[in-house]
Amino acid sequence: MMRRITDWYGASPLHLVALLAGGAVSAYAVTRVPSLDLLVVIGLWFAGMLVVHDMVLFPIYAAVDNVVAWLRANLGGDGLVPTVNYIRVPAVLSALLLLAWFPLVFRISPTFERAAARSDDPFLWHWLLTTAVLFIVSAVLYAVRVSAARRKPSASRSTP
Repeated sequence: MMRRITDWYGASPLHLVALLAGGAVSAYAVTRVPSLDLLVVIGLWFAGMLVVHDMVLFPIYAAVDNVVAWLRANLGGDGLVPTVNYIRVPAVLSALLLLAWFPLVFRISPTFERAAARSDDPFLWHWLLTTAVLFIVSAVLYAVRVSAARRKPSASRSTP
C-alpha cells in the first residue's frame, strides 16, 4: 500500500501529511486576519517577498554557494568531511534572522520604540553575536567531525 502511494504521489506519505498540515495551518492563519484590507496587504507582501527571493536573494546565495564549492575544490583540504554545509547552514540561518529583523537591525522602524517602550539599539549587536555563535558552533562541529574521521581507519588507508 505504501509503495503504491509513493509511486502515485512521488514522495513519502509523510511528506503528503506534512504538506496538508501546512496548508491547514495556513488556512487557519488566513481566517484570523481581522479585515480584508489587511489580507490584501499580507498577500501583496507575500507576493513581493517571493519576487525578491527569486530575483535578488536566490542569485546571491547561489553565487556564494558556488564560490564556497569552488574554494573547496581548488583549495583542497583532506576531503574527509565536506565543508559546504558547515558554512551554508549558519549563513542561511543568519540571513533568515536578518531578513526577519532587518527594520530593527538597521534601525529603520520608526514605531518600534513607541510600541515596545524599548530602544532598537541592541538589535544589530544581538544579530552579529548570534551570527558569530552560529559560525563558531558550526566550526566546532566541523572540527569534531574531522577529528572523528581522522581517528576512524578507512578501507583505503588500511590496505597497502
